[in-house]
Amino acid sequence: MKGSEPRNVLKCKASESSHVEDSLAAEGRLNITINGTKVVSLFCTPTMLRELAVGFVMSEGIADGVCVERMSLMHQDGEATVEMHAEGEVNLEGGTVTSGCVGGMSFGGKEVKSAHEDTLQVKSTALRSAMKRFLLKDGLYTETGCVHRAALLDGDEVIAYAEDIGRHNAVDKVIGGAILDGEDFRGKVLLASGRLSSEIVSKCAAWGIPIVASRAAPTARGVSIAEEAGVTLVGFMRGERYNIYSHPKRIITS
Repeated sequence: MKGSEPRNVLKCKASESSHVEDSLAAEGRLNITINGTKVVSLFCTPTMLRELAVGFVMSEGIADGVCVERMSLMHQDGEATVEMHAEGEVNLEGGTVTSGCVGGMSFGGKEVKSAHEDTLQVKSTALRSAMKRFLLKDGLYTETGCVHRAALLDGDEVIAYAEDIGRHNAVDKVIGGAILDGEDFRGKVLLASGRLSSEIVSKCAAWGIPIVASRAAPTARGVSIAEEAGVTLVGFMRGERYNIYSHPKRIITS
């Protein structure tokens, strides 16, 4: 499925107007089932659905022993369903509605890995350059102006990139893509376009990602989680300006 749909719109400027074809971000429903039981439905951009399912289920600690090799994707009646299989228990308790714009759900059951021992250090100039390239990347945001973005970096290399109408979904897609590719999250940097709330930081902390940076701001609870988990949290990255909210030793500023 495509991430955008064409629509005819009336474009106006002052007293002038004209009919044009515009691209709007597509929105669909993804149902995730594990061992035949429906776990959750997510509204999302209908791309990278396998990655989204893996990232969501494994970051939230919903199931143990997930067999990604046995995953299947089906489309029916305008909805998509990812069927997953797990050898361990499925935990559906404690679901919480998140602060996401599209009404996400967080179960928060995965044990947080400590990033305190990760020795990664990044020059501030390199991080600012990476954020600039990330925000200027052509894609669905350039086409529609209506999605969040996330990326996982290994040095200067982007090893995973995703866009979605939900900022949580974009992060889950990146994490899921990295899991499917067999990547190790140690020594990596996650870039995001949206605010760094507690749910976003928890997802990153769950995998021990040592540096998380965004052009937007974090929440107080997001910073508290980052401090406890050993994650370096950088916000308001705009041009040459940025704020470091936790564990600043990883950012070389001089």
